[in-house]
Amino acid sequence: MRGERRRAVHRSKASRAYARLAACVVLVSSALALAAQPGGPPASTDAAVPSALAARSLLLDAVRAGDRIVAVGTRGHVLLSDDDGVTWRQAAHVPSRTTLTGVAFVDARRGWAVGHDATVLATDDGGEHWQVQHRDVTAAGPLFSVWLDGAGRGIAVGAYGQALETDDGGASWRPLRVGGPEEDWHLNELFEAGDGTLWIAAEKGRVYRSVDGGRGWEPRPSSYPGSFWGGLSLSSGRLLVFGMRGNAFASDDGGATWQPLPKISKHSLAAAVELASGDVVIAGLGGSLLVSRDGGRRFEASILPERKGANAVLPLTRDPGGLLLFGEGGVRRLEAAELRALEAAGP
Repeated sequence: MRGERRRAVHRSKASRAYARLAACVVLVSSALALAAQPGGPPASTDAAVPSALAARSLLLDAVRAGDRIVAVGTRGHVLLSDDDGVTWRQAAHVPSRTTLTGVAFVDARRGWAVGHDATVLATDDGGEHWQVQHRDVTAAGPLFSVWLDGAGRGIAVGAYGQALETDDGGASWRPLRVGGPEEDWHLNELFEAGDGTLWIAAEKGRVYRSVDGGRGWEPRPSSYPGSFWGGLSLSSGRLLVFGMRGNAFASDDGGATWQPLPKISKHSLAAAVELASGDVVIAGLGGSLLVSRDGGRRFEASILPERKGANAVLPLTRDPGGLLLFGEGGVRRLEAAELRALEAAGP
């Protein structure tokens, strides 16, 4: 059974989480194939190369670090914007060309990025310069997602149940068990709720919860047999998880039970954001956008005209209601007026 599951993984088309899941990404059926087997391409200790096309290359995650936006992706690209995503430049120094799949910051200066070959990079100057904290070319697969609490505690998760923890801000990383000894499901995204609870959206409908900073994990499984690629905790306390073929589930009782949301898209879903207004946007493959104007209870579907997949989404600060989408083709700016027009047009 596990052999069949691993073969299925290698055949999968990728979104944000499956872009993280395989060694490089196959995003949408347009075949952005970037070597998708465990172990992936050889580890590179060479610095990322400056490229005029970096902002149009495949990007897999993005986060705000104070007023700055930091995005990561293929070939070790780290992109920085200090004007709300209008212009972009590459970081001054990234000591690897390994594909980076996840990024997190605890303040405007301190951040971490993870990727293939179980790579963990760290920065203390807002993403300008990075150092290698961990790399293991023998790892079963890439790391997909990373979280730190600002006081030294951190977790990184990835393919085949791989997880690492640190208590010293990443100076040292050690293995962490999530789930039972026989579980090696892909751990696709870490996300934090407003009360500090940590969640992992995972393969085979698994969702894991930790109430002690990631030291212990308990399953909060859904009835869904497919893979969840991402999750989001809303300000209301509602939890959303979403993934393959447009499937999304919600919980209003701390993950004790999960209810399927009406399926309104056939496209796999990869990333979500709650706007200051309380509106919620879920983005995914094929240019798919699901927008909720009622706090994540009812969604309407629309499609970007270029139909390019998104792996991460952030709100614009200078255009409330607008978005920055990161994925196939790099950065896509979506003004609030354009989003409203897409909603009106429908899928």
